[in-house]
Amino acid sequence: MASRDLNVGFVFLSQTAMGMLGNSVLLSCFIIADFSGIRMKPTDMIVKHLTIANFIVLCKGIPQTTAAFSKTYFLDYVSCKFTLYFHRVARGVSLGSTSLLSVFQAITISPSNSKWAQFKVRAPRIIGPSLDLCWALQMLIYAFIPLYTTDIRAGRNVTGIKYFGYCAVVNPGRLINTLNAILLTSNDVMFLGLMMWASGYMMFILHKHKQRVQQIHRSLSSKSSSVTRATQSILTLASSFVLFYVLSIAFTSYLSVIDGTIQWLSNTNLAMAMCFPAFCPFLLIKHYASFSCLCCTCSRQTTHRACVVREL
Repeated sequence: MASRDLNVGFVFLSQTAMGMLGNSVLLSCFIIADFSGIRMKPTDMIVKHLTIANFIVLCKGIPQTTAAFSKTYFLDYVSCKFTLYFHRVARGVSLGSTSLLSVFQAITISPSNSKWAQFKVRAPRIIGPSLDLCWALQMLIYAFIPLYTTDIRAGRNVTGIKYFGYCAVVNPGRLINTLNAILLTSNDVMFLGLMMWASGYMMFILHKHKQRVQQIHRSLSSKSSSVTRATQSILTLASSFVLFYVLSIAFTSYLSVIDGTIQWLSNTNLAMAMCFPAFCPFLLIKHYASFSCLCCTCSRQTTHRACVVREL
């Protein structure tokens, strides 16, 4: 086994293990909260879907790691279709959930005289339908993936195959590849555009808020302080997401239009796509005190009283 394959395997193994551990902790907290009857905030629903999507994205790291360590490991026909399809769907939902989280927080901190203030009351009610729509949209957009995905053994007798270590994808032709690249890039750019707009708007609001605080000599209420911390946390998430996914989008678009497979580029693309799902839970645990409160109080069996004051 080449040292390069070992390095690739250890990178995927580290990302997968670390990410699954962090996302499992968050999912456990949400499950405990549901059984304990804790009333979740609207943003918690978004974070729950984001965590589930991130966990599914990281699942692709398991066969990718195994394939890096063993050149004789392949998924079967059905497993290949499910793995690649749900990886792409979950990646799209992760993007959409982070975008929705940014937009919701931008509406939350908007001034009362802003045109966005009118959505403050209605926004929490449409979060659930928006998340359902996001899942449905991504499942529809990526419905073509199972049609062109096959296993390694079946792909050996087909021309125009792209190999990805443990699975293969049939090349449908340059025209179809170009159309797919335009469709997928448009989907990603739309959500990234919303996320960047919301992040820019929140930065503007925080800057004005900081100026007002300085003028009144730090007379800042606890409510505005918690909102500021929550907004800064979401800005950190959005910035990390944009950093990793812009590179991933560029790699994905290029790989979809070229003939054949560039293995190192394919591995780099997957590593970039897995960076945010791997680090996201730790950013949430660090910045959202509600999760620490939730886990600690549930373990002490004093959930309701200890979590009355939450910071998100």
